[in-house]
Amino acid sequence: MRIPCAIVAAALLGLSRAAAAQTAAEHIELAIAAQSARDPAAGLQHLEEALALDSTSYEATWRAGELCMDIGKQTPDSVKSPQRDSIYARAEWFGRRAVALNPEGADGHFVLAAAIGRASLTKSSKERVRRAAEIRSEALRALELDPNHHKTYHVLGRWNAEIMRLSGLTRFFAKNFLGGKIFNAASWDSALVYMNKAVELAPDNIYHQLDLAEIYVDLGRYAEARIHLNQVVNLPVVDVMDPVYQERAAFLLRKIEGKKDRGS
Repeated sequence: MRIPCAIVAAALLGLSRAAAAQTAAEHIELAIAAQSARDPAAGLQHLEEALALDSTSYEATWRAGELCMDIGKQTPDSVKSPQRDSIYARAEWFGRRAVALNPEGADGHFVLAAAIGRASLTKSSKERVRRAAEIRSEALRALELDPNHHKTYHVLGRWNAEIMRLSGLTRFFAKNFLGGKIFNAASWDSALVYMNKAVELAPDNIYHQLDLAEIYVDLGRYAEARIHLNQVVNLPVVDVMDPVYQERAAFLLRKIEGKKDRGS
């Protein structure tokens, strides 16, 4: 019995798609391994291969956004770098694409919130203020979808802390002349609540511990800051930036050495 050509073609197409999907999945696994090995550039390359095979892969898309941020953050914010600015813009694109592919996925909303924050470093003051509301909105949506998303708690903790670190005059100007009414939602208490939750959910995360310690330093709560700074210098290195974070923690420990808590 001869099999019609159309049936053979359809079968071959199905096998081709299955093979491509499997290969895309393998590239995602290799990207995860590369990220764990602190090689985000290699990881991103694998995700690009995965997306070349399956452009609608939600996981490959949000992970690509995260790895773009891992690459960009290796260049300090204080350094002028068009290359870093470009990779942050790309991270934001991947975040928006991930949310479009899967609006109910927490990871996509997290990546978008974090990427907007990173990309905002290249924007004007007015644009940063405008984008602050979107960062918060996307992060809150991520937590609605996954209440245990520790990286999102970090985003919200930092969002509150960065606004509170602005001078009173700057916050006043932003709220009254740049449309930054959302700044009224920021507080040191919220910064602590969100960052403590991030640490609770992922206590071995050096970045969480460091940023929580920095908030305590800002508040003059040096005894609590020391607890977390000592955690940072003793935790195992996992993220590409962990060695830098450990250096920062060691510096802060020296800086606050002998300081008593404010008001004590």
